[in-house]
Amino acid sequence: MLLPDLRVKKITDIKLEMLTENEIEALLLDSDNTLIDLDKKPLDGIKKWIEEMKSNNIKFCILSNSIKKKKVKRIADFLEIPYVYFSLKPSKIGFKKAKKIIGIKENNKIAEVGDQIFTDVLGTKRMKMFSILTEPICKEKVKINNIKRKIEKKILEKNKF
Repeated sequence: MLLPDLRVKKITDIKLEMLTENEIEALLLDSDNTLIDLDKKPLDGIKKWIEEMKSNNIKFCILSNSIKKKKVKRIADFLEIPYVYFSLKPSKIGFKKAKKIIGIKENNKIAEVGDQIFTDVLGTKRMKMFSILTEPICKEKVKINNIKRKIEKKILEKNKF
């Protein structure tokens, strides 16, 4: 439940072939430290990557735990994709909302991309969706998040991922 199906350094390292071979038609994207850094700056190349994926019929929705609607809306508007904020990952609530927005019924055709095991990967596994784990864009500023990162690192190292 805590191991992703795929690991990449950053979201833009996900190639269409990776999605095609896993029959993925839609991506749910975490925002903080996946699409944007902690200063709310978008990842370099993300707009172009989204546009290329869209041109190949990949659907998108941002799925963020952030309670700051304005912040999530800003990156969603920039990327021209829908969003769900305050999604409560790893709960299924936000995943179900995003699934309805993208209009795909089969969970196995949806992947979620995020940087955290205990929210992104666990939530995705609970939904029986495909899980893609990225490295965080930058180092966390909040002490509790640094503790979680150390635990996540041990899980990944133990499982030789």
